[in-house]
Amino acid sequence: MKLLSWNVNGLRAVLKKDFLKFIDEYNPDILGLQETKLQEEQIPEEIYNLKQYYKYWSFAERKGYSGVCLFTKKKPLNVSYSIGDSQFDDEGRIIQAEYEDFILFNIYFPNGQKDDIRLQYKLDFYDQFLIHIESLRKSGKNIIVCGDYNTAHTEIDLDNPKENSKTSGFLPIEREWIDKFISHNYTDTFRYYDKTPKKYSWWSYRAGARPRNVGWRIDYFL
Repeated sequence: MKLLSWNVNGLRAVLKKDFLKFIDEYNPDILGLQETKLQEEQIPEEIYNLKQYYKYWSFAERKGYSGVCLFTKKKPLNVSYSIGDSQFDDEGRIIQAEYEDFILFNIYFPNGQKDDIRLQYKLDFYDQFLIHIESLRKSGKNIIVCGDYNTAHTEIDLDNPKENSKTSGFLPIEREWIDKFISHNYTDTFRYYDKTPKKYSWWSYRAGARPRNVGWRIDYFL
């Protein structure tokens, strides 16, 4: 089974950049997308035409903001959109899909760079999420969490760790949460196989960061 995750930063925008060709080439069994930035009435016709997938959406109340969706060839046993705390349910960040052998979470974790209030919201989201998935795991469920975590875990996971040590996304308190997650016997699947540097999943639009590979690894399967 092939599982893929991608923060598209606007689904309608990425449709103009060979998104359908990507689907054809990689042919995922399950694809989690984050930051779709649309409402139900704005879903493009091209997406409806992907008949090989069941599609599930979580939309933010705020238009043009956040949003996640899940494409899956196999219909889940059930799907939900909450981690058990209503303060996190209106930003379109959560899809929980249960299959016979595992529960998959497609999550767009909050960004804490705006101010201290949003940073605390991010940390509270992390804590509530871990409580939620651990309660499921203790009932015997296997858990997979994919998505944009908005945190680079270790110094190898971004290009300029010292310069960003006081920037949300690489704060010690955020990185400690990833440590905490892994300490509950979750595995960072990419680092399980590849421990080399300069492997990133996000690059700023500024100063030619992507061609120079000045990036961050903030997207994970755990």
